[in-house]
Amino acid sequence: MFKRSLILFATAIFLISCGVSKEIRDQRNLLSGTWNLDDVRYENNEGMFKAVVFNDADAICFEGSNWFFRDNNSTGRYTIKEGSLCQGGDRFIRWSVIKNPADYNSQLQFKFIDEKRKDVSGGLGYRLTIAELTDTEMTLKSNVTVDAKPVTVVYEFSKQ
Repeated sequence: MFKRSLILFATAIFLISCGVSKEIRDQRNLLSGTWNLDDVRYENNEGMFKAVVFNDADAICFEGSNWFFRDNNSTGRYTIKEGSLCQGGDRFIRWSVIKNPADYNSQLQFKFIDEKRKDVSGGLGYRLTIAELTDTEMTLKSNVTVDAKPVTVVYEFSKQ
């Protein structure tokens, strides 16, 4: 009986330690819903930039895009408006929030999936640092290199 209790106790401790932290759960709950990407801008470098974002479309196409995050199954989508420079439509994603072990910042990570929730990117995905996340606003950042110099791409969202 003691051995069985010890095994159950050890299993419970293991499951608790593998669970998602309260901070990550709170961020997932805040992320859940519909967001508008209001602005894409650049920090840490001067000059004009033309960037293809998420290997999908020019950064200008993302301004005004609509993003939806469903937290109960970690799926979502973003929708780009059709335009002369932009291939409009829905892009489906699977997403999560993680803690970056290098600097302990939370990150939103996602990869592309199809309508049937199957991976279409061969495991390739994207990570953006969560710089700010409230009930109404979200700022995500990603670091890239342009001409061997660092540039931070900043995405500013408002909740719908």
